[in-house]
Amino acid sequence: MEYKDYYKVLGVEKKATQDDIKKAYRKLAVKYHPDKNPGDKKAEEKFKEINEANDVLSDPEKRKKYDDLGENWQAYQQGGFPGGFGQQTGRSRQQGRSQQYSSGDESQFSDFFESIFGSGGGGFSSGGKSSRSRPMKGEDYQAETTITLEEAFHGTSRQINLPEQKLNMKLKPGIEDGQVLRMKDKGGPGRNGGPNGDLFITIHIMPNQQFERKGNDLYFDQPLNAFTAILGGKLSAQGLDKAVSIKIPAGTDSNKVFRLKGMGMPIYADPEQRGDGYVRVILTVPKNLSEQDKELLSKIAGRSETGN
Repeated sequence: MEYKDYYKVLGVEKKATQDDIKKAYRKLAVKYHPDKNPGDKKAEEKFKEINEANDVLSDPEKRKKYDDLGENWQAYQQGGFPGGFGQQTGRSRQQGRSQQYSSGDESQFSDFFESIFGSGGGGFSSGGKSSRSRPMKGEDYQAETTITLEEAFHGTSRQINLPEQKLNMKLKPGIEDGQVLRMKDKGGPGRNGGPNGDLFITIHIMPNQQFERKGNDLYFDQPLNAFTAILGGKLSAQGLDKAVSIKIPAGTDSNKVFRLKGMGMPIYADPEQRGDGYVRVILTVPKNLSEQDKELLSKIAGRSETGN
């Protein structure tokens, strides 16, 4: 029987944290899930293998026992370890499995797993329950959905379609791109009376041509005619939900940025509060001037050049 390197199966190092293991498992589970690979036997076997590796490495007690075994697996097979870590004969292991499978159930775990954790395989079982009979949490599901910036601003809802059900999900104002929401107990069914898994939904926000979001702040450009820039005046700036009037000082240069307090995105944790807006004014040149206007501007420009 071949030793299984569960760390290699999940693509993590032996010193990986529980969070590292969880992230690696979720990524691989999505990639090799049977629903995404219908009829692909290799993907199905890979899916079983990563679930087996996760079952061991995500359980601190199992992980410690597995790490203790480590490179001594060959010695364990050949003669067992002192202190009760013996090995059952191949015949008795097979008989144990035959009895367990008599109802037609097919083991989701490999012989390697059963030999060290299964109740019929000696190893580390120590008289405990078989991993096939103890309550186990169901599989966590992964989903994604895309919304617009306007929907992220006002809040919206989405329907998530799963193999067994359709779920309606409400999104609060201020949700961020890449944010992951958890719907408890909406994943796969638990086994042997265990709890259901959870559903994790990743939110994607489409780019917006007018507004750029940075955290809870919004940045956008607003045209400013040259006369208002020179003489000063008022400029109407349109935000995502309303327009505000900006006081433009005389002699304002192009690309000057004005801060609009409370004109940004709602804050997800407290939608009554908002970030700020930052508007950059872009000077526009007047078109279709009359000859009289051009003559007047020429005189003004001449005086400006002479310093008068």
